[in-house]
Amino acid sequence: MAATWLNDAVFYEIYPQSFFDTNGDGIGDIPGMTAKLDYVKSLGCNALWINPCFDSPFKDAGYDVRDYKKVAPRYGTNEDLVHFFEEAHKRGIRVLLDLVPCHTSEEHPWFRESSKEEPNEYSDRFIWTNSCWEHPEDIPFVGGEAPRDGCYILSFFKCQPALNFGFGTPKAPWQQQAGSAHTLETREAIWDVMRFWLEKGCDGFRVDMAGALVKNDTPDRAYTQEVYKDFRQRLDAQFPEAALVAEWNTPEQALNCGFDMDFYLSWAGNGYSHLMRNYPVIGQEGPEGGDSSYFKADTDADPLPFLAEYLPTYLKTRGKGLWCFITCNHDTVRPRFNLSPEELKLAYSLIFTMPGAPFLYYGDEIGMRYRKLPNKEGGFNRTGSRSPMQWTNGENLGFSQGKAEDLYLPVDPAPGAPTVEAQESDPDSLLNYTRRLIALRHSQPELQARSPFLPYFAEPGNRLLAYKRGTLLCAVNPGREALTLNLDGKYRLLFSQGDAALTDDTLTLRGFAVLAPL
Repeated sequence: MAATWLNDAVFYEIYPQSFFDTNGDGIGDIPGMTAKLDYVKSLGCNALWINPCFDSPFKDAGYDVRDYKKVAPRYGTNEDLVHFFEEAHKRGIRVLLDLVPCHTSEEHPWFRESSKEEPNEYSDRFIWTNSCWEHPEDIPFVGGEAPRDGCYILSFFKCQPALNFGFGTPKAPWQQQAGSAHTLETREAIWDVMRFWLEKGCDGFRVDMAGALVKNDTPDRAYTQEVYKDFRQRLDAQFPEAALVAEWNTPEQALNCGFDMDFYLSWAGNGYSHLMRNYPVIGQEGPEGGDSSYFKADTDADPLPFLAEYLPTYLKTRGKGLWCFITCNHDTVRPRFNLSPEELKLAYSLIFTMPGAPFLYYGDEIGMRYRKLPNKEGGFNRTGSRSPMQWTNGENLGFSQGKAEDLYLPVDPAPGAPTVEAQESDPDSLLNYTRRLIALRHSQPELQARSPFLPYFAEPGNRLLAYKRGTLLCAVNPGREALTLNLDGKYRLLFSQGDAALTDDTLTLRGFAVLAPL
């Protein structure tokens, strides 16, 4: 884990088909991403995560890869992507691609060969039962759709056959032991993909479904961990500055086996949900059954449920890697769904001052809304978080010069839909506040990824949360009423949002403040 640049990294996630369209076909493209690199830099983001841009039938928005080494034609060419790496690096921006190692598309040549009745070098690249009548228990599968006499195991949707990394505990003759010869061939094939893009200028990977490689693994996923330990050893030898971030949300495992970072993801009922979107139903036009999220101004929620989950895991994994906060991502509801722009400012205040490398999803910096949209490319309820970036107040909100009916997804039709253009000139906008927050993080080493975190104040029924990052004191109060915090020494006000009054030993706060010791 030698990616030395991560300590001051702030990531921006780009969903390429929805970011910026340069050829008028209604779909974002790689030249569009290149054209907006100066904007990314203006945010203070010095790293990027690009959702899958490889050749695909797009039954799951590119997470069904047909060719790992070819850029999808709708986005451009391999040469366009290499040029993008080069232009990003000129601006001091690193680029992570999205690696999908658990499965391919059913149209991938590997799977087409594996589906043949005659044995060949790809027969064991995927997981097959020994007969079309042999249906595995507790594992999703498809049978009767290939010349081969067998059922194939799925990783996610029907279009995504699982690659064969083996089984931790085989229970049937067709289940190969993890680490056996054919499973090592699969490992080599994925390493070959990683090396291909790293040699072309990629700076690492976000790894999709990272913990799901080996089936029937041990409770701590020991066999899956062995795969990544192998990859990490190779990376350290050949690409020592390459970074890996896991879609795992179990940092005790992910950070133990070679990942530099793991995401703190929004799963129902966890600490992150308590902070950002603590309501029973998602995917509707508004929260149903009430919203008790901590950052809602009118709730009485305190931060203790968040700390109860976050703190023990943080303490166990501190020094081993980074557990990273996100504003949201392409799989989750946008935070503007239930939080107002002013509430988002306080939520982002915490996100960008916590340990780990923060990830900002495109459009969250202007408060793009989540909208209930028809399914597109396997998005289903996630589709509403994948709509086109809102650049200007003009046609198609500046995303594309194509016809509105040809857009990948419709732009937000609401009057006053947030745009970069409108918020650039407003010093109090969410966009400019986000920039100030990120600039603060870059300017203060104690707010960066590896600086220690320690709760300072949190009590039942009290809206105020205060925490130390090194010697700096951060405090947030999302409630309507100002609250008072007694200080352990003399401080000066370094940064604030909302109402903050500081005396010799007391902070009175409604909003957010960062204090530095005198």
